[in-house]
Amino acid sequence: MDLILWRHAEAEVAAPGQDDLQRALTHKGERQARRMAAWLNQRLPATTRVLVSPALRCRQTAEALGRENRIVPSIAPDAPFAALIEAARWPKASEPVLICGHQPTLGQVAAHLLSGVEQDWAVKKGAVWWLRWRQRDGEPEVTLHAVQGPDAL
Repeated sequence: MDLILWRHAEAEVAAPGQDDLQRALTHKGERQARRMAAWLNQRLPATTRVLVSPALRCRQTAEALGRENRIVPSIAPDAPFAALIEAARWPKASEPVLICGHQPTLGQVAAHLLSGVEQDWAVKKGAVWWLRWRQRDGEPEVTLHAVQGPDAL
């Protein structure tokens, strides 16, 4: 199974009293989302299931893909990393899963799956971490398939 963790692109700073879920992407964030979407669309199978946080900045980031996606309230900001793993059906899903979400949860998922340690790893804005689960010599294994940031494209 492939699990692609995509942090939302750069978003506006919250105005006083603004609902965090309503923060939109900046112009730079829109460019970041388009760049990463182009990179992803060259590599993602058509069967990839796209799960998106209800936050506007995540919805805007994922929209750049131009693919069908599903808003999943359980992966909103500050979701526990177990909620993302459950939403993805890790490692049992039959199709690749892309999750467009938030820090620190995405970094926590990467740390947990790759090292078995609960830590806050940094995932840059707009970046993708692509993880792969497989059986090797009869043992389950998680590998880091790719890490890509939008500003390097």
